[in-house]
Amino acid sequence: MKKPEHYESDILFFFDGKPLELSQYETLFRRMETEFPDATVKVQKSQISFYGRHLFGAASLPVRRKKSWPEHCIVVTIGLSHQLDSPRVAVAVEPYPGRWTHHVLISAEEQIDDELVNWLREAYEFAESKR
Repeated sequence: MKKPEHYESDILFFFDGKPLELSQYETLFRRMETEFPDATVKVQKSQISFYGRHLFGAASLPVRRKKSWPEHCIVVTIGLSHQLDSPRVAVAVEPYPGRWTHHVLISAEEQIDDELVNWLREAYEFAESKR
């Protein structure tokens, strides 16, 4: 995966004071790096974005945490053409017709599994099909 020059320091700054969340992200990144070797990662102020030709996924820290959400988690955001019907999806919205944004909470490294990676692969293919 293509990383910017200051990726490591940017990641440490992004997760400053959140070692559990950093560990969850590092597990996600290792899977992303294996599954999407030609993708690009970009650390931004509010999220870490994953791109092919277009944005297809992101990782972030919860901003508006619901009481029922785990205390230590990251949010994986996935863009698809359809709504996922899964209890793993914490929030799903359709900002544009035929474009669904899903937020999946990751509170344990074993949740970064084949199902999540398959959703990310589907999001990558959906994003690549855009003009």
